This record gives sequence, structure tokens and C-alpha cells, in this order.
Amino acid sequence: MPENHARTPEPRHEGASDVPADAVPGTSGQGPGAPAPGAAGSRAAAKSAAKPAGSPVFAWLKEVATVVVIAVVLSFLIKTFLFRAFFIPSESMVNTLEVDDRIFVNLLVPEPFALNRGDVVVFRDTKGWLQAAPEQPQGPFTWVQDGLTFVGLLPDNSEQHLVKRVIGLPGDHVVCCDAGGRLTINGTAVNESYINPAEIPQIRNFDVTVPEGKVWVMGDNRNHSADSRAHMDSDGGFIDIADLEGKAAVIAWPLSRFTTLGNYPDVFRNVPAAP
Repeated sequence: MPENHARTPEPRHEGASDVPADAVPGTSGQGPGAPAPGAAGSRAAAKSAAKPAGSPVFAWLKEVATVVVIAVVLSFLIKTFLFRAFFIPSESMVNTLEVDDRIFVNLLVPEPFALNRGDVVVFRDTKGWLQAAPEQPQGPFTWVQDGLTFVGLLPDNSEQHLVKRVIGLPGDHVVCCDAGGRLTINGTAVNESYINPAEIPQIRNFDVTVPEGKVWVMGDNRNHSADSRAHMDSDGGFIDIADLEGKAAVIAWPLSRFTTLGNYPDVFRNVPAAP
């Protein structure tokens, strides 16, 4: 059973000193061995002053590197999920798009946002409309250009993409031309105000119904565009919706031509839905 009674104090030995503890050298008192007031703080300050300060150049480089990494990551994410830059190498869309324009393409069209008649779209050339691009010579900095294109900081200069305007959606009956030289879509004639006004379009007769999962595309510069009309022997001239990269939304360069790209809803307002 544990003992709960108070312990008897041990007897004091002969000669035990009654000197207060703060008078013993080396304690907190002011005896001969006690440190002077503020000595500990002085030593800490001296140690702090002795530490070399970080290099301002290194700190600046670290900050710049952090900003660059964040910018590259954001650019890659934007290019992968939202917008992608493309280069316009031909005159097929003049005067909506000029040669050497740089455009940003909205990757959210046709999914999750719907594709509409009049949209300017960029699509992969899976139908062989273009000649095979010649292999580019590898320069000492080619890898830099490829890397910047991959992360989205440079536009895609590949010529294996095309840009045209969507005229017919799945199910649409597109015919050229009525007595006035106009296209008809589902029996309704349209006045195409986006066509290059510098030339009168040459008549190329066709009568097509767009299959499911495909679109009919034409260039705004009708006399200089090898579009769906010129490739009817290849899958009827139709483009797979699955091959669309997205909808051209902005002309980003040159700055003098900076503008958004519309789809001219008034042109197609009276066109009935596909039967």
C-alpha cells in the first residue's frame, strides 16, 4: 500500500551553508562569475550579424525562374484544354484571314459547346487534301521551336491543318446555286456577306446532303479555296467533326489586325433545321 504520509525532512548536516542561491558563483545572481546584463542578447546579435546575407542576384534569378515555370505550365494547360495558336499559310480565307495571320482557336468547340453554321474552324488533314509536308531541315535550335510550339508559346506552323468556314451541318441539304448565284441550305438562299468582295465567285455546281458526324466547309475567298467543292471525290468533300481542332476565335497577330471572329448569325438566321 503506497505511503501517503509526508516525508520527514532530512536533518541538516553540520556546516551546511545558509548562503542564498543567487550568491553562488555561476548562478543568476551578480556574483563574480555571473555574465553582465545583456551579454546573451549581444552574443545573439553578433551571431546574426555574422551570417552572410543571401545573394540578391540569386534571389532575383530564383524569382524569374519561378515565374517562367508557372507561365509555361499555364500556357500548356491553356493550349491543351482552352485555346491553341495556329498560323495561316494560304489565301483561302481572305479577307477574313490574311496570309501570315496568327489565330487562337477555341478548343471547346464542337464539344462541349455546339458547332454552328458560319463558324471558322481549323481541322486536321486526314483526307489528304494537302500535299505531304516536306521534312524540315533540323537546325541547332529546332528543338527550342518545337518545345515552345508544344507548350503553346508559339503557333503551330504545320501545314497539315486547314482553316475553312462551316456551311453545312449534319443533315443539311446544300446546293449551288440558285438563279441569283446564291447557295441554298435546306431550300433557303443565303446572302454570304463574308465572301471576299474583291472577286465575283465562280459558279461550281453541287448538290449534297451532309452525313451524320460530318460538315461541309468552304473558304471565304471562293475563287482561291480548295475546299469541300474541290474534294468531292474524297469522302464526298465532307470533313469529320472528330477532325476539328476547334473554332477560330481571335486574330492575335499582327496587332494591327487584332479582332474577334464571328460566325455571321444573320446570314443563316432564316435557314430551317435539317430535316
